[in-house]
Amino acid sequence: MTGWTRIIAIILGLQVWGISLFAQYKITGVVRDAHSEEIIPFATLVFPHTNTGMVTDVNGAYTFDLSSIPGDSLQVRVMGYRLLAMPVKRNVPNQTINFDIERSDVSLKVHEVKANVNFALILLRQIVKHKPENNFDRIPNYKYQLYNKIEIDLKNVNKKKFSHNFLTKPFTFILDNIDSTSEEQPFLPVYLTETMSEYYYQKDPHKTKEIINASKTSGIDNASLMRLMGGMYQNVNVYDNFIPVFDKQFASPINNNGQLFYDYKIADTEYISNQRFIKLAFTPKRKGDNAFSGDIWVHDTTYAVMKVTLTTDRSANINFIKKISMVQEFRQMPDSTWFLAKDKFVADFSPPGPNPTKTLDFIGRKTTTYTDVVMNDTSVTNIFSDKRYPSNINLLADAQQRQDTFWSHNRPDSLSGNEAGIYKMVDSLYHMPLFNKYYNTIKFIAGGYKPFGPIKYGPWYYVFTANDLEGFRTELDLATTKQFHPNLYLTGYLAYGFSDHVYKGQLTALYLLSRHPRSYVYGSYTKDLDNGITYTDEIGTGNIFSVAIRKPGVPQKFLMTETYRAEYFREYWSGFSYHLNFIHSAYHPFAPLPTIEDYAKEGQKGTPLTNFEAKLQLRYAWHENFLEGDFYRTSLGSKYPIVEADYSVGIPDVLGSQYSYQRVALQVYDYVKVPPVGKFYYNVFAGKIFGTLPYTQLDIAKGNELYYYDKYAFNMMNRFEFLSDEYVGVNLEHTIGNGLLGYIPLIKKLKWRQFWTAKGLIGDLSPANRELNLTKGYPFRTLKGNPYLEVGTGIENIFKFLRVDFIWRVTPQPTADDQWNKRFGVFGSFKLSF
Repeated sequence: MTGWTRIIAIILGLQVWGISLFAQYKITGVVRDAHSEEIIPFATLVFPHTNTGMVTDVNGAYTFDLSSIPGDSLQVRVMGYRLLAMPVKRNVPNQTINFDIERSDVSLKVHEVKANVNFALILLRQIVKHKPENNFDRIPNYKYQLYNKIEIDLKNVNKKKFSHNFLTKPFTFILDNIDSTSEEQPFLPVYLTETMSEYYYQKDPHKTKEIINASKTSGIDNASLMRLMGGMYQNVNVYDNFIPVFDKQFASPINNNGQLFYDYKIADTEYISNQRFIKLAFTPKRKGDNAFSGDIWVHDTTYAVMKVTLTTDRSANINFIKKISMVQEFRQMPDSTWFLAKDKFVADFSPPGPNPTKTLDFIGRKTTTYTDVVMNDTSVTNIFSDKRYPSNINLLADAQQRQDTFWSHNRPDSLSGNEAGIYKMVDSLYHMPLFNKYYNTIKFIAGGYKPFGPIKYGPWYYVFTANDLEGFRTELDLATTKQFHPNLYLTGYLAYGFSDHVYKGQLTALYLLSRHPRSYVYGSYTKDLDNGITYTDEIGTGNIFSVAIRKPGVPQKFLMTETYRAEYFREYWSGFSYHLNFIHSAYHPFAPLPTIEDYAKEGQKGTPLTNFEAKLQLRYAWHENFLEGDFYRTSLGSKYPIVEADYSVGIPDVLGSQYSYQRVALQVYDYVKVPPVGKFYYNVFAGKIFGTLPYTQLDIAKGNELYYYDKYAFNMMNRFEFLSDEYVGVNLEHTIGNGLLGYIPLIKKLKWRQFWTAKGLIGDLSPANRELNLTKGYPFRTLKGNPYLEVGTGIENIFKFLRVDFIWRVTPQPTADDQWNKRFGVFGSFKLSF
């Protein structure tokens, strides 16, 4: 009987176990940051009002095995993030519930616990103390394989409107590529670029070199977007005191003086691979400061950073940005050194618009992985002397011809379906005539040029203007494109004044001998009025908009120039370049300026106000970056000062030239970042002219007769006001950022920015040049014993693009006959920046 009892008990037990087995429930998923899409390890999950819960693993994953589901929702909790609860189906045995959680705006001050010791600050001090030994840039040399992927997506794409709008209806096929992982905010990938390269670093002397082995790009190809991409390609090092975010500098959470910028709290401790890590959470001390929210996982033995997550929100003083997330991960090498493993950068761009919630937004995503790290090896140092790679960045000849099989075998991670579809989608767009029509129309309005095969028209904003001498003036500009010739660029314009009845014009020819390093020959002929432009980003008197913004009561001065130029330019990989010029100029001033007749003398050889000049310009710009166009390029600046030196010789008796002289000039300029108080621009310049010359060949201090602020000119000075044959000057501008405005609540919300400027000039004029030029009836002045100084302050970032300058002329004091506006002026200008 006992045996039968045991058998029945076993059978009943098996039945109960079977019922329990078949009634078991399983819930799995991962917890991620909603913006960066990075996994969040050690997040706490709990069924509300129960004792059932768990913590995600190091990969942010979790698994519940339950005999019954204790609640109808599952909640995730992570310090620094908003609470999020997801519904659970109680009758479904297997479920996958993924959590995408958002950062909280709540300051850590809310959670402060009063104690005699702040353990978070003790930990911070240890991290800072060990920064010199943990910073990977302390290593004498290293190299690694680098994979970069940048993607741009469109958000807020309204499928219905897109499909029914007559302008966009022909392009509805691109909607097939919309990522529908989030139906609330679907996005459309429109740009993708991938790069594989070898990166080399040497600490002393500091050198870097990158060899790009493979590059693949698709998407919208224009200069403004490429400049944006330049901002995305930033090297972030959390061990630096300040971290670049586009053109701003944010305080690192492990800044040497981090407690001035952040509130800290120890949030968690966990063991990974038998090593203990501490989670340090942080938030900005003051809302609107250039500081992050986020957390750092720190190795408790070496105090090295294992992972850092940084975020900003709308309160940060960055234009056109809703949110930024940055993640940097490190891995421990065999010698216990912690080195970079992965970077991720995600930015939500928000173009200005009347209804931000309905405006098309952009998401920029940059992912970088670092593999095959080699440290302290001769293969690193030898690369810097390898003549096959002369530049800091070297693009191999076949880098852009890599086949799909190469990419599929060498990518660290495979592309998603949407990413892979970008290449096909963009290729289809660029083969559509209607798309190219829209693209060229927008490009014409914004850039000013309209291509017609081998030639192009523009810029359109010179088509008509007016001034006192010419009256109504019209102008036609034409140029060649790369379809005409890939390296030869021809331009020309023809202008006509309806009051002076004189044709003006210009013809130029540029031939690029080499693009990298750059060398070219150039020739031109110009016969036109001097419009006062020295730099390409200035507004001259020939611009259509200048008529409306002239200072009242200031007579226009006109100087007709007829100039022949021949140039040769050669640049070297080191950043050194020389520029050889031969210039023949004939000047024909109009009253009230002294005219040719005022300088004519009997028996004098040559033509008055005509000269021939040979000029050598030397320039050194270490690690200067450029944005390349079809023929010309735009400097993006350098981290180091740029030095320019000129030497000119005037040669008489060449095609009527009359003057013999020598001229030397030197200038040094740079933008210096001075976080946390913005950035500082300086330009120090000096020059001397040897010889007795008319005013056209002397140094005429650059004045401004418009109410549009000119960065390079003395804005409270008129044109042709001061003459010098020796001079020293300085141009200073300090962009502070929020400054004092950050303490005014309403202004702080508007994100206005403060700056100050100062411009000074010391000059002199020799007795011979005074005798020749100050006796012609025009009120030229000199600066001998009375230097020029103007100072200013102002506000920029008004409506994101307006700048207002308030400028005072300190010395020399205006004369009694001068108007009041020679003492103080208000100037406006446009300035777009992040």
